[in-house]
Amino acid sequence: MINVTYYAKQFDLSNLNGISDQTLETHFKLYEGYVKGTNDLNQRIADILADGIVDQDETPAYSELKRRLGFEYNGMVLHEYYFGNMKKHGSGDPDPKSEFHKAATESFGNYEIWKADFIGIGKMRGVGWAICYQNPANGLLSNHWVSLHEVGNVAGFIPVLVMDVWEHAFLLDYKPAERPKYIEAFFSNIDWDTVDGRVQLKEALLIGAGLKMQRIERENELAQH
Repeated sequence: MINVTYYAKQFDLSNLNGISDQTLETHFKLYEGYVKGTNDLNQRIADILADGIVDQDETPAYSELKRRLGFEYNGMVLHEYYFGNMKKHGSGDPDPKSEFHKAATESFGNYEIWKADFIGIGKMRGVGWAICYQNPANGLLSNHWVSLHEVGNVAGFIPVLVMDVWEHAFLLDYKPAERPKYIEAFFSNIDWDTVDGRVQLKEALLIGAGLKMQRIERENELAQH
């Protein structure tokens, strides 16, 4: 990981509905800062680890670098999910026949309840993200609040729809109290085809889990002989 250099991705999102190009330009620069921050921290950590040991006098700096890495790393990745699940001329809501709509209905009873829960999280006070995850163990969706970038992420869950609700995502276009208007604009720009592509089919998840269990059981049998 620390030997990898990350590069900022490019997103063609000009002329979105309700989110200005000026906001996007500022937001892209902020995202690029997270990419740079991730690379810088990885390099500084690599320098400490170069001799194969973290000395006692290096521990304080090493600890702070590692803690900061979670913030920068998630800041980079979540922005890529966020920019990646938007497009010009979005459809507002997903096709009822889409995999996401089916998963939301199975998980919440109907799509409208899922949407109300997701929007409700987005309106919460604080800086962070509203994220719809899929549980790889059963294929169900759940919505979560993530503070900053790294507090509240569910280990192993798959981000399906990511909405940035830090004020920098909308403050040039809306007043702080107008976050609901930004959320409405965000929904009008969602690329539901991309979101649908992130949804793992429940059948495939269960088959994959079954095959993994069979492999483990077979390896255990071989180890006993």
